[in-house]
Amino acid sequence: MKKFLIYFFTFIFICFLMPAFLTKQDKPVNSEEIEENSEKQENEESIAEDIPEETKYNYKNYGTIQLLHKKTGVVENVELDQYLCHVVSAEMPADYELEALKAQAIVARTYTIYKANNKKHENADICDDSACCQAWVSKEDRLARWEESKRESNWQKIEQCVKETQGKIITYQNEPINAFFHANSGGTTELPVNVWGGSGFPYLQVVQTAGEEGYTQYASETEFSNEELIKKLKTKYEDIQIDFGNNEEIKILEYTDSNRVKTVKFGNHEISGVETRTIFGLRSANFEITKEADKIKFTVKGYGHGVGMSQTGADTMAKQGSTYEEIINHFYVGIEIKEINSL
Repeated sequence: MKKFLIYFFTFIFICFLMPAFLTKQDKPVNSEEIEENSEKQENEESIAEDIPEETKYNYKNYGTIQLLHKKTGVVENVELDQYLCHVVSAEMPADYELEALKAQAIVARTYTIYKANNKKHENADICDDSACCQAWVSKEDRLARWEESKRESNWQKIEQCVKETQGKIITYQNEPINAFFHANSGGTTELPVNVWGGSGFPYLQVVQTAGEEGYTQYASETEFSNEELIKKLKTKYEDIQIDFGNNEEIKILEYTDSNRVKTVKFGNHEISGVETRTIFGLRSANFEITKEADKIKFTVKGYGHGVGMSQTGADTMAKQGSTYEEIINHFYVGIEIKEINSL
């Protein structure tokens, strides 16, 4: 009997009690907790989809530049492409074609790197003064100058053209070029030697650009009375003397290959077209002179020094279907567009 009871209790233990001990008891989860966890997971997945994948160009060099703010003297370290958004928005109208803006972004990037390699400022790569380097404007100031309805879309367009050309620069013989640009060529660009002297650059040649006539920068007129003319000339030439009754006393003597004024006679002085432009505040050195009674009129074509890429010319080409590569190759001769990291 004793033996029977041992077998009986052993059987009960194996069949009923042991499975109860070995079975894992999960903590009960109510329906609200299940719903909350499910919702949290869905939200995290949704947020992840909204974050775009970063495609920042990894600059081996020049990823950050030193920008001198001329008015304050402060030197700021800024990311190159972020800096370029401020430059492009300052230098070219946002309503220009996207391919023209892309060309401007590459030109500005190239110009920045050229300046960094050929430092003019002791503690900075480049400054924000357009008369010295290239224009720069803060985002806040730029947005304030645009119509409110266009602010967001304009800035997004500027960022797009910079982002889609990341790392691209213009090279000649595997070196960044001195990528000059200007507003309107008046139909023909100019050689740098005729503006600044020196030996010039082989990639900056005279090229024709059609379709710039429709822009406000193309044509302008400036008039001076005889007295005003003398007064302005005396700021540089105190001994100036002009016989306004003699038609030979004021006349253009020589033109450059681009039809800009090379030399003009004012009485007892012969002055370059570039200096004449500076003295009288003309938009370009592509001008004609006419005399009307007691006034002298300058009829001007174009806006700027005329060297390198014409911005209105770039926009014209883009409207006609040209890509930024075609625009750049039109204005800069014998060049290559390369990734800066490949240099």
